[in-house]
This record gives sequence, C-alpha cells and structure tokens, in this order.
Amino acid sequence: MKALTAEWVEKAEGDLHSCLREVRARQHPNPDSACFHAQQCAEKYLKARLQEAGLAFPKTHDLLDLLNRLLAVEPAWTTLSPQLTQLVNYAVVFRYPGISASKADARKALVACRAVRRAVRQSLKLKD
Repeated sequence: MKALTAEWVEKAEGDLHSCLREVRARQHPNPDSACFHAQQCAEKYLKARLQEAGLAFPKTHDLLDLLNRLLAVEPAWTTLSPQLTQLVNYAVVFRYPGISASKADARKALVACRAVRRAVRQSLKLKD
C-alpha cells in the first residue's frame, strides 16, 4: 500500500472512532458530530482507494463524485450509492443552526459509513 493511502486510511479511522464515541456516549452525545464524522470517514476511505489506484481527485466533499471516479476500477461499488447519498449532506447540514441530527440519524450514518469502510478495506486487503 502506498504511504499516502495509509495516511488516508488512518485519518478515516480517526473519524470512525470519533463517530463511535458520539453514538455510544451516555452523557452529552452529539448526533450532529457523529453524522459529520461518519461522512468524513466515508470520504477519506474513498480518497484512500482513489489514491491507491492512482486516480486524481479534487478537494471535494461530494461522495457521489468520488464514487463515480472509482467506478472504473470498482464497478460493483454502484451498490454503495444509497449509503453515500445518505451521507453526502452530513458534511454540512448538521454543522449549522436550523437542523439537528437525531440519535437515529447518527446510527444510520454509522451503518452507512461502515458499509463504505468495509468495501474499501476489502479492496485494499486490510482486516475489517
């Protein structure tokens, strides 16, 4: 695995752990933060796979754009589209006043994030 790919994976794992802490928190849980970190985990895992494949990508939070760039090397990943569609707005929507995530939103975001994580880790031949 390329060194930069490994860095993307490490950053993605950090976001996963932040998401898990918020989802599991008994006192002062922050579902908004959990959703944000789930989105960030998925984004960084997609960028890790792009990096490993040598495919260029812009600075973007658009998970569907990242997926479309990957379909040339991972055509079966079209099945991830529903999870990525769910996560795509979490980069911004819950970070500002006006709308807040629920615990149920946070749990759904974690499930979606884990689906993306699993696919990328399998592709990179990493233990789940």
